Amino acid sequence: MSVGDAQMQSAASMAHSVRRLVLGVSKRAGVGHIGSELSVADIVAALYSSVLHIPSPTDPARDRFVLSKGHAALALYAALYLRGWITREELTSYCSNGSHLGVHPERGTPGVDFSTGSLGQGLSVAVGAALAANITGSPRRVFALVSDAECNEGAVWEAAMFAAHRRLDSLTAIIDLNGQQALGYTADVLDLQPMGVKWAAFGWDVAEVDGHDLGALVGTLSALATGGRPRVVIARTTFGKGVSYMEGQVPWHYLPMSDSQYELAVAEVGGRE
Repeated sequence: MSVGDAQMQSAASMAHSVRRLVLGVSKRAGVGHIGSELSVADIVAALYSSVLHIPSPTDPARDRFVLSKGHAALALYAALYLRGWITREELTSYCSNGSHLGVHPERGTPGVDFSTGSLGQGLSVAVGAALAANITGSPRRVFALVSDAECNEGAVWEAAMFAAHRRLDSLTAIIDLNGQQALGYTADVLDLQPMGVKWAAFGWDVAEVDGHDLGALVGTLSALATGGRPRVVIARTTFGKGVSYMEGQVPWHYLPMSDSQYELAVAEVGGRE
């Protein structure tokens, strides 16, 4: 599917803003998971700028999004702020006392339909949402963003089997294939490559894309499956994308930034938001 200039500009602008917001808000909070959030910034921007049909967070026919890798919540919060669904004050309250914006997203936050954080569970939630849409005749689509490390868990594959069995072609799973997890590289912990072959064997329509190519992301995510098969988009990403000292470095799964590290990161992503 071709992507117009306006869509590209919108996605690029949001991706740039998401990265700057992630850095600024995480530094203020003194909280890690920065590398994971930068990994998915382009995917989140493609979804929220151009792909998801969500006129408002309360529209009954809105598309549903499940952030299965819930520890990347700050990237989602940044997108919700940029869409105007949460305020700047709410965004900057991230991980502070009394805030409803925690390390993992919780239902009740405007734009968050499902609480997540227990890895391996989000796809099952998304399958349930897609099945409910089919049963009720709703036109809504469902998207779930899953980490490659989550695919180590059996619940993911149980959900994959059920989705294919029920022919849930309104469902799209997006795999953030950055090759890393909390304590190591996924190839060393439990190697699931070739990922696409495995999803195809479970009855899914498979597409693979550069997870930082916004045009490819928007085009691929907009083209849903047909023929009764759920769709998986395997997005090849770089952990910590955009900040040189974080890229591909496992410790940045958890580390917060020092003042000097923050200034360098800000310079590399193009300034503060």
